[in-house]
Amino acid sequence: MSNPADPAPEPRLPAPRRPGWHPVRLLTAGIFALAGLLFWTSFNTAQGTNLRTDDSLLELSDLIQERSRENARLDDRSAAVRAEIDRLARRDDGSTDAQDRKLDALEKAAGTEKVSGPGLTVTLTDAPPDATARTPGAPDPQPNDLVIHQQDLQAVVNALWQGGAKGIRVMDQRLISTSAVRCVGNTLILQGRVYSPPYVVTAVGDTGPLQQALNDSPAIENYLRYVDAYGLGWEVERHDAVTLGGHAGTVDLQHATPVER
Repeated sequence: MSNPADPAPEPRLPAPRRPGWHPVRLLTAGIFALAGLLFWTSFNTAQGTNLRTDDSLLELSDLIQERSRENARLDDRSAAVRAEIDRLARRDDGSTDAQDRKLDALEKAAGTEKVSGPGLTVTLTDAPPDATARTPGAPDPQPNDLVIHQQDLQAVVNALWQGGAKGIRVMDQRLISTSAVRCVGNTLILQGRVYSPPYVVTAVGDTGPLQQALNDSPAIENYLRYVDAYGLGWEVERHDAVTLGGHAGTVDLQHATPVER
């Protein structure tokens, strides 16, 4: 027990901290270590090359074009082999003239034999990239307003079939019942081959009904508004005589099947 006369004790000073790692210091050190690791990884990956190069995109484009050319070569070989098979089969099967005529009709209907007659050609072209509105009240065009879309090509093909076309060729390929007109951006992919605009669609048939079917199509009527407004290309040419070659690719129906587990 202290004596009241004794002087008051001096206040206790806090104990000195032992040297150590503060949590903030630990976090800062971790960030610097991670940054160093990222720099080292980037340097090791680049090895002096430009990581922003577009070489990978160019290689992919080249691969697509080469595959398209290879598909064209295979189509030509397939057509030649099919023609030789047909010739040998007709020579050896002992079929009658009536049966041969029936087979010819089936092959024409399937699109594997050439077809000739009057017809017309429709050409669709992208608008100039710097196109501006050409009709009063039309808004400034967006990029999608200036390119040919899948729906535009499909509208032309549908109208020509409806107009009684006996055969249709898109670019250099004859369409058959399993053909699909697909576009990725402004690039057409048709039966394994790639095309860029202008797109050319040729049909064999009575030119009057074919032209009328184009005129009556609501989808084409909508497309023609963009032709007037922004300069998309549209040209229809009539032919007194035109010949479409037969489909040269496979005619087998291909479909996907679920994977069994």
